[in-house]
Amino acid sequence: MIVQAFIYVAIIEVDMMTLTLLIGASVAGAWLGAGVVASWPRRKIQIGMGTALLVAASLMLMTQFDLFPAGGVALGLSGPLLVVAVIGNFILGALMTLGIGMYAPSLIMISLLGMNPRAAFPIMMGSCAFLMPVGSTRFVRKNSYALRPALGLALGGIPAVLIAAYIVKELPLAAIRWLVVVVVVYTAISMLRSARTEYRVQPPGEPPAESGAVPPAG
Repeated sequence: MIVQAFIYVAIIEVDMMTLTLLIGASVAGAWLGAGVVASWPRRKIQIGMGTALLVAASLMLMTQFDLFPAGGVALGLSGPLLVVAVIGNFILGALMTLGIGMYAPSLIMISLLGMNPRAAFPIMMGSCAFLMPVGSTRFVRKNSYALRPALGLALGGIPAVLIAAYIVKELPLAAIRWLVVVVVVYTAISMLRSARTEYRVQPPGEPPAESGAVPPAG
């Protein structure tokens, strides 16, 4: 994530004030999420996020068919829009501690606020690079992670992001939006199916399944 963040900050222009504030908000959200949001009922969050992502995907589809603003050319935000973005990134940072990725939701949020969709990449990569060490502290302290898979994913991810960075940079925005729609819909359906499965396997009369954070995912 750190390698990826440096790459995207270097190759994609974005207002530094906007970038710094949104990264800071995501880190604060992750710190809160590790101690508060992660204690919420898992099934309710799955249903809420699955529904929210389907709504977000619908908005993105509307932009593809020119029925909704498809983002703008701004490289930064100011005033009320910046406040909305900071609050939004704070929430996404908190939800990251539940294993809910922030890439697609962040791209949609940035686009709807009138920024150039490409500017979302250094924002979301930088956010994840800084919030993951903060959010992961809880899991490391409790030894609730598998070292070998984590190490393998980290090492394999470095060459992957080096390749992906330049592919994404050259992709037309329309293609990026379609890719985001597919990822968001897949994620939403997966969450709703997990919530439904959890409801089915829960014995009648039993209390709701315990909430439980999982290591942050991109």
